[in-house]
Amino acid sequence: MSRLYIVPTPVGNLEDMTLRGLRILREADLILAEDTRTTSVLLRHYDIHTPLRAHHRNNEHKAVAGLVEEISGGKEVALVSDAGTPGISDPGFMLVRACRQAGIDVECLPGATAFVPALVASGLPCDRFVFEGFLPLKKGRATRLKELAADPRTVIIYESPMRLPRTLRQLAEAFGPDRPAAVAREISKIHEENRQDTLGKLAEHYEANNPKGEIVVIISGDDGKKRPAEDSENSGISET
Repeated sequence: MSRLYIVPTPVGNLEDMTLRGLRILREADLILAEDTRTTSVLLRHYDIHTPLRAHHRNNEHKAVAGLVEEISGGKEVALVSDAGTPGISDPGFMLVRACRQAGIDVECLPGATAFVPALVASGLPCDRFVFEGFLPLKKGRATRLKELAADPRTVIIYESPMRLPRTLRQLAEAFGPDRPAAVAREISKIHEENRQDTLGKLAEHYEANNPKGEIVVIISGDDGKKRPAEDSENSGISET
């Protein structure tokens, strides 16, 4: 029976792979991987020998039509990313949409997503939250920060270690340096870190200590008591 399976993979510890996920990867006709080198480590660990093919941002536009044809022809295909659930700040959306439009069954397994454990472990409210993924790098960045600063929900963003100190400083300027926040790093790995403090203190810490690994930033929502200046020119955050 032709079908596309979306299979979450561990964000760190390989033991976080689900039994069902392992079965699907073994039984599939083809595994689509964001980086075949990364996925090969997982497959070797669990002695899985299913054929592997690269499917990433640089080739997904060209590959989607052919993959839909293969799946329609009877193949069962599993899509994985380097870590976590495909489609969440990773390739996957385009293929899922094309399969749905072609009437192909799409089944997404529940599993690892970095922001969920980061949010729950942060100690910040997790009943209502907004997931932003990666912020705009240039155009629209200051405007988006201004909008998020006024949001009463907990805010979640992803960031690279290289950009983290600068982003935390900009968040402190837009949200206010005393806004409670948390930084989760290397989730479920040996050097996992969950640091809670104000945005200002977190910015100081990571300016003095170069971070490494995958990073999730959690910021408390606006409580309505105090808000920083709304003029982006005064905030020091450039739109370009």
